[in-house]
Amino acid sequence: MKFDTPAGANPIDRQRVVGHPHDRIDGPRKVSGTAPYAYERHDVAPDAAYGWIVGATIARGRVRSIDSRDAEAAPGVLGIVTAANAGPLKKSESHVAALLGGPTIQHHDQAIALVVAESFEQARDAARLVRVDYAAEKGRFDLATERAHARAAGPSFSGPSSISVGDFDGAFANAPISLDAVYNTPDQSHMMLEPHATTAAWEGEKLTLWTSNQMVAWAVRDLAVTLGIPKKNVRIVSPFVGGGFGAKLWIRADAVLAALAARRIGRPVKVALARPQIANNTTHRPATIQRIRIGAGKDGRIDAISHETWSGDLPGGGPETAGAQTRLLYRGEHRRIEHFLSELDLPEGNAMRAPGEAVGLLALEVAMDELAEKLKLDPVELRIRNDVQYDPEKGPNRPFSSRKLVECLRVGAERFHWSRRNPAPGQVRDGRWLVGMGMASAFRNNLVGASGARVSVDGRGRVLVESDMTDIGTGSYTIMAQTAAEMLGVPLDRVEVRLGDSLYPVSAGSGGQWGANSSTAGVYAACVSLRRALAQKAGFNADDADFADGHVIAGNRRVKLADAAGPDGVVVEDRMEYGDLQERYAQATFGAHFCEVGVDAATGEVRIRRQGGAFAAGRILNPKSARSQVIGAMTMGAGAALMEELVVDTRFGYFVTRDLADYHVPVHADIPDQDVVFFDELDDKSSPMKAKGVGELGICGAGAAVANAIYNATGVRIREFPITVDKLIEKLPPLT
Repeated sequence: MKFDTPAGANPIDRQRVVGHPHDRIDGPRKVSGTAPYAYERHDVAPDAAYGWIVGATIARGRVRSIDSRDAEAAPGVLGIVTAANAGPLKKSESHVAALLGGPTIQHHDQAIALVVAESFEQARDAARLVRVDYAAEKGRFDLATERAHARAAGPSFSGPSSISVGDFDGAFANAPISLDAVYNTPDQSHMMLEPHATTAAWEGEKLTLWTSNQMVAWAVRDLAVTLGIPKKNVRIVSPFVGGGFGAKLWIRADAVLAALAARRIGRPVKVALARPQIANNTTHRPATIQRIRIGAGKDGRIDAISHETWSGDLPGGGPETAGAQTRLLYRGEHRRIEHFLSELDLPEGNAMRAPGEAVGLLALEVAMDELAEKLKLDPVELRIRNDVQYDPEKGPNRPFSSRKLVECLRVGAERFHWSRRNPAPGQVRDGRWLVGMGMASAFRNNLVGASGARVSVDGRGRVLVESDMTDIGTGSYTIMAQTAAEMLGVPLDRVEVRLGDSLYPVSAGSGGQWGANSSTAGVYAACVSLRRALAQKAGFNADDADFADGHVIAGNRRVKLADAAGPDGVVVEDRMEYGDLQERYAQATFGAHFCEVGVDAATGEVRIRRQGGAFAAGRILNPKSARSQVIGAMTMGAGAALMEELVVDTRFGYFVTRDLADYHVPVHADIPDQDVVFFDELDDKSSPMKAKGVGELGICGAGAAVANAIYNATGVRIREFPITVDKLIEKLPPLT
């Protein structure tokens, strides 16, 4: 099925099941401990051995030799895998660095060996006995230093890296009001709950991996390339994923080394990364340096806007596309967006929740707050005056499919009681606390991807949905069940959903905020085909048939779904593919963030008192799980503003803050009150579901609202994130 014209009326519009808050159907298994996660697959691999990864202790150079004799002689050790005995390995295009290093070392903690033993403890202890001799080389570890050697970045998933429209230099020079500021964001780690983990087993030439992965089809492709085996011989099973945030879009060292070890010792092998290994062994969000220049008239309308951003990655890597949102969010006839990339010898930089926009809006929305102050204009009003209903790069010929930014700003401000804010910074006190409010716009592109599903109805009238789509804690099981229930006119409890297996039809997978809209559209496509088949079996004209209350209905005739399916049932498979609507219409999600903070006048301690947000993201398929996604994202945004930082040891090229003892993330006590409201909105250019993604929108702008609230509370503007006590305390107003 192809979606190439705007969606008309369809069965989803009934919203008997879709659009209502439902508990997650996978919830009972998760809270009871019966949901099978990758490392816990004792049912399929009861005799599995355990592997422990040995990581490089240099950041750049070569391995001269590996002496594993003591480790091999240790109790319980079954084997040791290194590049010398692993056999020929290739590097997938998805990976910048080899997942098994040696002799060349590309970054600190790059996997160079796997010790396999009868128990986890034996493998871990024996790994300490592996002796490695290195030839270290000088590396490049500091973005600020290497910025001078940056080059223009190439195209990325968000489009070209450099955009120029009009005459920015001239317009900026002549602007009555202008802002020129530089903002810095640090490297960040995903810190998902479940670490990277894999259980691997071979049966002849066929490999099965039970692994924690967001994109099953990509995992099949990349593992086949890496090991040099046919894709048909690889099966990936990932029905439950304990968070990923982009870190699990691609297979990592645990998957490859588990597969290699299982083949070497002839039995299943489990490999999990310990928390301190994740930051350096896997991927992270790269640090950025961002220069933003805005020129506006005295009425606040922007005429010139420029966003230059610098980030770093290993040779062959890509940029953090922090200027992505600036291309589409605000008006401005004269525009320049540029991304520059420096080569660094740090671990691989790659996607983390809302790549580009999450850190780009930390800079842009603080810059907008600074511009509002220069103009003596309310920050909400400034954004409203710069709303544009079409792609500002391409003009009115490419309108937005739907854009309710202004509505989000107004409703969000009203719900948050923004009118009570004192615009003069540092004027509101509550005992020892300086109190302030801040806000920011939210923006995230709307992406869709081809997605398939298999849907069947059996002789009892029960519906089964199968797809390789993953559920990373986002509620995929439930919204896909809701879609099938809506399309086939059955209660939700009559639908079973099976996900995360490469034996099922290929879906869009989970990432980029495209998962929910795309995967449900795939179920929609399969259900359209199934409705047609069932109607024909029931003797109806397929175009006239309706599905409701467990029946196929046409005119005065009603046939039970079970009877229409017959004793053998009916099974169909279909997929949703997309035409050029995304080229003809700018598609994005929008919102407005608000935050109130208290800052201790003596110590500089920051406490978030409340967060609020209003969001427009097409049809909200399940308001309950969507709200959970947004409040989680708002929390991550607050963490980015206040505490999250992978601190780089620029002498040796590794991240020092490697675990939750010193890489801090917000907890419940840090944010006592969060309010979320969704707009009723249908985007008929997005998909037949008329939905969009929402999981990443909530992080976009949330941190900037925190930063702007801190400024309103204290009068101290911090442009280097995170905003920690040491950056605030010496600049606070004198105690009175």
